[in-house]
Amino acid sequence: MEVLQADIDKLYEKLKKDAEGHGYHLNPDEQFTKDLIKGLLINEGRYKYQSCPCRLSTGAIEKDRDIICPCDYRDTDINDYGACYCGLYVNREIADKNRDLVSIPERRYLKPVPESAKTTAEVPHLQRSILIDSLANSITIPVWRCRVCGYLCARENPPEVCPICKVKKDRFERFL
Repeated sequence: MEVLQADIDKLYEKLKKDAEGHGYHLNPDEQFTKDLIKGLLINEGRYKYQSCPCRLSTGAIEKDRDIICPCDYRDTDINDYGACYCGLYVNREIADKNRDLVSIPERRYLKPVPESAKTTAEVPHLQRSILIDSLANSITIPVWRCRVCGYLCARENPPEVCPICKVKKDRFERFL
């Protein structure tokens, strides 16, 4: 499938604006980033959705929903490694070129959760939707509250920037 440079540039500008407006950053290597965006557009042409260009898609949206960009693993990867799996989204340090990208392990895990699992620590790198379905009410994910606007989010760490009022993560407190 042929992708026009104008389409790549248009999506690049949209993703950059969206990322910065929600406390994220695109990879500062513009050519690398545009190559990833080209992959997103190719996958959109193939599958009708923008699955991660660095992962194998099945072509079935139900099976690939977790890897539609931005994927379910982006925030955890950024918190742990400074960038998402494919390197499209990065933290401030990498965006400012004060830190290099490192290799990021694949978090996607498609096997069922073992019946014996009681906590997320016992089952590393699980797909969030499988974990929630399998563990239902026994899952314990921290809930973070923005002290400025009251925004709540359930995840391992608070966001780098509040998507509502744009304050930094030091303004978040553990709510639950």
